[in-house]
Amino acid sequence: MERGSYTWHEIGSQPAAWRSTLEKFTAGRDALQEFLATSAVGEVVVIGCGSTHYLAQSAAALLRHGLAVPVRALPASELWLFSPMAAVPVEPCFDHEKNNGSGETLLVAVSRSGSTTETLRALARFQEAGAGPVLAVTCYPDSPLAQRADFALVAPDAQEHSVAQTRSFTSMFLLAQALSATLACDDEGLEHLRLLPDALEGLIDRVGSLPQELGADLDVERLFFLGGGPLYGLASEAMLKTKEMTLSYAEAYYPLEFRHGPMSMVDERTLVVGFLSDTGLEQELHVLKDMQGLGARVLALVEDDAVFADWRADYVVELHSGLSEWERGPLYLPVIQWLAYHRAVAKGLNPDRPHNLEAVVEL
Repeated sequence: MERGSYTWHEIGSQPAAWRSTLEKFTAGRDALQEFLATSAVGEVVVIGCGSTHYLAQSAAALLRHGLAVPVRALPASELWLFSPMAAVPVEPCFDHEKNNGSGETLLVAVSRSGSTTETLRALARFQEAGAGPVLAVTCYPDSPLAQRADFALVAPDAQEHSVAQTRSFTSMFLLAQALSATLACDDEGLEHLRLLPDALEGLIDRVGSLPQELGADLDVERLFFLGGGPLYGLASEAMLKTKEMTLSYAEAYYPLEFRHGPMSMVDERTLVVGFLSDTGLEQELHVLKDMQGLGARVLALVEDDAVFADWRADYVVELHSGLSEWERGPLYLPVIQWLAYHRAVAKGLNPDRPHNLEAVVEL
């Protein structure tokens, strides 16, 4: 087996993994709806570790968009170690309104392996407090997480040999999107997700050698990934993938936050990658244009390049999905995964086995 060949296959197999994941979700949707109907959900908490913490951030944004209840994303370790459930109960000094904070908390716990220690300990803390039901999102149906949760959404065909998550991340994110659509009774949005595998195949054909060209360019020393709303967690995952696989300096920011200090790091050896939304598009384009003016090279991932008028990014990847910013999220990541793969190879690293890392963190 050549170095990096698992990662190469896993990135390229995502259209098939997505189709299978959506088919299995559809087959179990009635059971999911029955499970959700048994709880009066007043809050949702989404947890994960590493990649799945960033997945949780974007999943929480989706859930907030579609639901009328508070939604938070936390690293699993924060729920385990610092949860208010660990504190001594204190009688409140005032009464809450009936529907303000009432109802159970739905814990959505995300873990590729389903055996990450922090996530399992957070789940145990949550269940000990009797705070509400637990829904697992994982790739392993027989894992401790899936077995201990009240309900599990599983993407078994997205399991991986590689340490760095690629198809597992995007497939579990698809499950989070499908969960969000189900909770919001958005059947149309759920149907739209079925367009994503074909859209990715078209994107792979169009993008050509660009990821290899950018990945092999070691004149780039710093990479910044910018994304807002539902795309911030995905930009953060792009940052993490770049660090894990290529041992490169990489950071992620909300687009307009980048002007508040981080742009001091921009020079001609910088690549700034914009995950462009619909809602913030105009302002996000201004940020990218400003960074190009400071010497950075700019890569824009955008639904349609018609948004460029008097200015254009150095590199443009058109998603052409026909979907909204709340639906097309998984399409932003494969191009960056390819870029990280080629950068790792150019640096003489093994993408399958990142430095100092194991596939599962067990304490």
